[in-house]
Amino acid sequence: MSKISKKSLIASTIAGVFALAGSNIAAADALTDLQKAEMQIFKASAKSQSKIDSIYEQTQDLLADYRTTVDEAEVLKGYNDHVQRMVDDQNANIASLQRQIDGIDKIKQGVVPLMYKMIDTLEKFVDLDVPMNLENRKERIAGLRDVMADSNVTTSEQFRLVLEAYEIEANYGTVFDAYQGELDLGDRTITADFVHMGRVALIAQSLDYKQAWVWNNSTRSWDELGEEYAKTITDTIRMARKQLPMDLTKLPVFAAGAQ
Repeated sequence: MSKISKKSLIASTIAGVFALAGSNIAAADALTDLQKAEMQIFKASAKSQSKIDSIYEQTQDLLADYRTTVDEAEVLKGYNDHVQRMVDDQNANIASLQRQIDGIDKIKQGVVPLMYKMIDTLEKFVDLDVPMNLENRKERIAGLRDVMADSNVTTSEQFRLVLEAYEIEANYGTVFDAYQGELDLGDRTITADFVHMGRVALIAQSLDYKQAWVWNNSTRSWDELGEEYAKTITDTIRMARKQLPMDLTKLPVFAAGAQ
């Protein structure tokens, strides 16, 4: 090999080395670029995954909210159905009450005149009855008439009071009672003690125990009694007042049909 050729070979070798070195540098640059590109792709992928994760979480939250809303809607629908049934039942009750009220108005139209007739009948009965506790009985009837004219008293309460007055009158037939009051003898009025055994006998005695009278319902007047009844009547009054123990007693009684 000639000297020139050696030089040429050395030059070629050097050129080859430089070319190889340049090739290696170019490869290294390409690798770096590739790594940078992969890093960017990885970062972009991570960012995209993060967005996907965020969107997924939001989707899950929205799905949970939707399910909750659906559940609440079903609960509300069930409750609304329950409330509607209650409202329907209340409306039915209101309609029933209205029908009853309308019926009460019709009943009132018949009951009110009946009560006035009952009061009139009761007043006539008291006027014809044995006049025991006469003042209280007449006051009770007058009170009934006042109640009937009072708009603040319900019809049911008015009717109750009328029935109560009838019950009180009925009880007078079984009561053994004594009280003090005014005795009208026609020509004079005195304070006396009265005792009655139901409607069988009504007797009055002066406060000095010296005089006594028995009511004659046939003549509607007081008949004076003899002195022989004085002590018996006094004891009877005391028994009625629970001042003496109950015992047999002898009182003047008009037989049926007697004048």
